[in-house]
Amino acid sequence: MAIAKEIKPVSCHIGDFDGFAGFESAIDEKAPVTLSPWLPPQYALHKGAFATRRIGNTQRRGCAKLEGNQPMSIKLITGALMASALVLPAGAAFAQDDRAILTAVPQQLTSWVENYNPFNSTTVLPTVLDFMYEPLVVFNAMHGGEAEYRLAESYEYSDDLLSLTFVLREGLTWSDGEPITAEDVVFTFDLIKEFPALDIRAVWPKLVGVEAVDERTVRIDMTEVDAGLIYQLVQVYPVPEHVWAEVEDPVTYTNPETVGSGPLTEIDRFTPQEYIQCRNPNYWDAESLHVDCMRLPQLANNDQVLSAAANGELDWFGSFLPDIERTYVGTDPDNHGYWFPSGSPVFFSLNLETDDAGLSEAFNDVAFRRAFSMAMDREAMVDIAGYGYPTANDYPSGLGRAYHSWNNPEVEAEYGQFTEFDIEAARALLEEAGYSDSDGDGFIETPSGAPIAFDIIVPNGWTDWVNTVQLAVEGLNELGINATMQTPESPAWTDQLIAGDFDAAINSVTTGVTPHYFMDQALHSRHIGQSRFQSARYSNPALDEALDAFNTTVDPDEQTEYMNEIQMLIAEDMPLVFVFDNPLWYEYNTARFTGFFNADNPVARPVVYAGVPERLLHLLALRPVED
Repeated sequence: MAIAKEIKPVSCHIGDFDGFAGFESAIDEKAPVTLSPWLPPQYALHKGAFATRRIGNTQRRGCAKLEGNQPMSIKLITGALMASALVLPAGAAFAQDDRAILTAVPQQLTSWVENYNPFNSTTVLPTVLDFMYEPLVVFNAMHGGEAEYRLAESYEYSDDLLSLTFVLREGLTWSDGEPITAEDVVFTFDLIKEFPALDIRAVWPKLVGVEAVDERTVRIDMTEVDAGLIYQLVQVYPVPEHVWAEVEDPVTYTNPETVGSGPLTEIDRFTPQEYIQCRNPNYWDAESLHVDCMRLPQLANNDQVLSAAANGELDWFGSFLPDIERTYVGTDPDNHGYWFPSGSPVFFSLNLETDDAGLSEAFNDVAFRRAFSMAMDREAMVDIAGYGYPTANDYPSGLGRAYHSWNNPEVEAEYGQFTEFDIEAARALLEEAGYSDSDGDGFIETPSGAPIAFDIIVPNGWTDWVNTVQLAVEGLNELGINATMQTPESPAWTDQLIAGDFDAAINSVTTGVTPHYFMDQALHSRHIGQSRFQSARYSNPALDEALDAFNTTVDPDEQTEYMNEIQMLIAEDMPLVFVFDNPLWYEYNTARFTGFFNADNPVARPVVYAGVPERLLHLLALRPVED
């Protein structure tokens, strides 16, 4: 057995952002930890902490890696999770006053920067959207996109679906007491048109115009029918015209006035180490708000979060915690809880446009892709590679648990066997399709006799994914498929996926209100070469047509019919091999507040980080514990 040679601390990928469409976070090459190119900073694990475990002959301590040979099966892993929490300095505990103050961690950073500009996607504070500025509508992704009306009391499509009309509630006011009107909404859309850098949802290329019909009514005219566009339109948060019309450069403006529409608009205190955001004195839904202030401590990494959480200092946060039952729940079993509902799907993609003749023959054969899927031990990937936190995705279409309400049961009945871990059945499938070890080297060749040998790329340091790929390689090797693992740095991995410069890869895709968004991003041919999500470079005119048709109607029954067809087409061809769904990271503490969403109270996606508008509903559901 080889001996590990040296410790090389690396960062650790633990899941991806699962907010609304298209949110990506730029990578910071100079940061102390490597961030996923689409991963918010709060989910970069601190280097070298948490757990000691042995993967083959490579010993790992959380995100620290000892280089060495790795012949031993990953399934033989035994290890004990060991917390290495940092102790916060004296005075770092967050003392309460007589107000109902909720302590939350929506982001992990080394220092807060004072910026309240809701159109800034890089340095804006994480509690500006939803809490300082409210959307027109919140669509509840956990419950089929059910509309939760906020500033708007209704919306309606025109008969031709080319116009969308929102009606605002009566009596709305900004936090300074000025009325909120349709003109404010129109001004906001005109503002992001005049300054394209503010159009972070890229809505204007799809719009003809926006106008106020009357004081409370706004009509948005679209260039073409697109039923999915509404989910982006409501992510344009209205701002007060009487404030922003005087701003010379709204792109660089930091918005110190903080005149907003949401429940918490008043900045009670701000330092780089902590800020406190308090109640809007003119909030339209004041009767629902029972939290007076939100305290946002600056915590730089998971070590500090774990220390504060274990000491009972945090109320609402979302972070990877090692051995969570012991390190967090066990420190206060009556109050400390967590819930990790399913998030974005993780899958293996085979490059269908590879230049290698043997790989092209195999990868473009659905029998080979099905056998690949049957060699995946999804439960081991969840339990070993994912520490038990993800959810196995054995839906033949990749639908995932989060979208089970859309499930077409006929798909599982017809194709469910191809997501079951069954090496012998996979071997029989390959033999029937003409694959055999014709040269006796222990690995199969294609029906034409071409060799099959490929690398699966995974970002270096994303240990949960690295371990997942190791499990995949073991299953494929047992099946007689010559697969190995390569670990490029994450920026190179992203570039390879976009350019098609790879054999096979592990990947994931962001999700939206309905499953259509991630399916379209990952499988519609128009996205080939445009983003890393369409890494398989898959093209199927029938699937493209069904995906396009889904957004030509707002009728739920018609959309269900299209989604049933989409699922069947994906399962039939299996262009991607889905293995599990990343968790939504969420922990809570009921010592000071009750009403938290959890598995027994699954109101909506429960996370506190930005990009998930349902967090507004969560805040309004909380009640302080009576003394």
